[in-house]
Parts: sequence; C-alpha cells; structure tokens
Amino acid sequence: MTENNATARLAGTAATGIGSMPGGDAREAARTVTGSLETFPYLPELPARGPGADMIGRTAGLLVEVYAHVEPSGWRISDRPGRDTRRARSWMGEDLDALEEFTQDYEGALKVSAVGPWTLAAALELRNGEAALSDPGACRDLTASLAEGLRAHLADVRRRMPGARPVLQLDEPSLTAVLQGRIKSASGYRTHRAVDRAVVEGALRDLAAVAAEAGAPVIVHSCAPDVPFALLRRAGAAGISFDFGLLTEREEEAIGEAVEGGTTLLAGVVPGVDGPLSDPAGSVMGVRTLWRRLGLAPGTLAESVVLTPSCGLAGASPAYARAALAHCVRAARSLADNPE
Repeated sequence: MTENNATARLAGTAATGIGSMPGGDAREAARTVTGSLETFPYLPELPARGPGADMIGRTAGLLVEVYAHVEPSGWRISDRPGRDTRRARSWMGEDLDALEEFTQDYEGALKVSAVGPWTLAAALELRNGEAALSDPGACRDLTASLAEGLRAHLADVRRRMPGARPVLQLDEPSLTAVLQGRIKSASGYRTHRAVDRAVVEGALRDLAAVAAEAGAPVIVHSCAPDVPFALLRRAGAAGISFDFGLLTEREEEAIGEAVEGGTTLLAGVVPGVDGPLSDPAGSVMGVRTLWRRLGLAPGTLAESVVLTPSCGLAGASPAYARAALAHCVRAARSLADNPE
C-alpha cells in the first residue's frame, strides 16, 4: 500500500480514542466506543482487569512462538505458554467478541492496537532480568514474532467484522527513550545504549509491511515528548498519534512536512483524566493556531487531522470516558465547520 492510499483509508475519520478504557466490562466498553465514535471505533483495552489485560501483556499474548509470564519486576520471556499467556489470549478473545457484537453491519475504519517492537523490547525481560532491548538478536526475534502475531490478529478481525477496514495502531511510548538511550537497566544504575535510528526504522517498516499485506494502514502512537515524526513517516506510518499539549516549536517543521506529505495527524487535544472540558471550539484552538503558523491551508485541516484524547482513558471514570469521546467528536465537527 502506498502512503497516499494508506492515508486515504483514514479520510473521514474525524475522531477516535487511543485504546484503554476504564473498568473491566468488555461489552460496556465496546458499547461506549461504538456508540460514541460512529466513523472510527476501536477495540478497547481494559487494563484494570490485571496482568494480561495491560498493554504489554495483551501484546505478549499475540506473539508467535515467544511467550511471557509475570514476575514481580514485570513481564519476562518464557520457554512455553503458561497461565499468564492463556489469560491474555482469553481476554483478547472476550474483547473481540464484544466488539463483534456491536459492529454488526458496520462498514468503515476500525482501529486495533498493539505495543510496537521497541516499547515491547524495552518492557519485556530476558531470563537474566535485563530488558530484551539489551540484546539485538532478541529484538529481531521479538519483531519477527510480533509480525506473525499481527498478521493473524488482523486476519481474525477481518473474519469477525468483514465490513470493517482495519487500521493498526502501534503504541510506542518508549520509542523516544530507546532512541536517546534513556531506558534503564535492571539495576537502575545505568541505561541501555541508544538503538541506531536505522535499526529502529527498519523494524517499524517491517511491521508496516505486514499491515499493508492485510490492507491496514499503520498509525504509530506516542504520548511522550519528542515524537520522531520524520522517522515514523519514513517507516511507513500513515498516521502519527501524539499528545498535542506536549508539542514544542522543535516539532513544528516536521509536522508541516508530515501534513504536506499526506500523513494523518491524530492530535490528542482532550485530557485523558477527569476534569472540566472546554467548549469544542476551544479544544481545537491550538490546532487552528498551529495551522496558521505553519502557513497551511485551513481547508486541509479536516482531512489531515483526527482528534483524540491526549492518551488512553484507563485512569478516567466511566462517565468522563464517555464524555471525552463525545467531546472529541464535537470538536472535530467544529474543526470541519469552521477551520479558520
């Protein structure tokens, strides 16, 4: 899939969520997401259920011929599947069942998420307790295993929801720290060496190619500062999801280049935790201001930007999570109706 074709698959998807939702009821989460986001629903994640429902465990359950179990320090690679792997896979099945129920006859973009290879390598421990990130061979094996797991996952989504157009979101909150050599060792007294940018880009490109085989454009999400926009575009990301409030002037040129190159921006403009919500027009004032500063045509706003919460909603109350998603939809409508 070419970049332009992939980006076209995101057209008209004015608002969506990031992934996590509060609580542990898969049906209620699916009902909320599909009811609030009529043009771009997503498969909710419910980390409150415990290990295996968290983002790392959930993705570990997708891996092929690589297994993991929970230790006091976190997730550690295993020789064989155990209780934690089975639990992660069971919850994923439960989540897919619920989403399938609420997307009967749905036709449109549908987002599923997995942790990207570099955040996964930074979080998963080898048998010696160090992060897989410390071993280049382990990083390659993880990427290959994740590629196979995502291939099967996307096929399952297509089978269950044949009218939907899958979009794959790779969650990479640790990506910048990996690139900058800021991931701490097991002892905490040192950090792992920065991974070469070409190696990072290559692994992401491999996963984008797998998604392309399934006809799914890739979004890379990071709610950390200093998102590497140019690297992600080169790796084949059709969309880049970020916390708009963390942008600095350093990123503005890269954002302008991304928009002109056809990359969709998923701008996190609504707080992810309970608090007062401004009026919808106020939520997108910063986006409009950035557009003017970059000299971009206002008419391109609605086709280039998807609005989201600033990050996942797992820490929010159920009532606020519903309100935040509905607010994203109203803010997107405001942006489309009045881009100036």
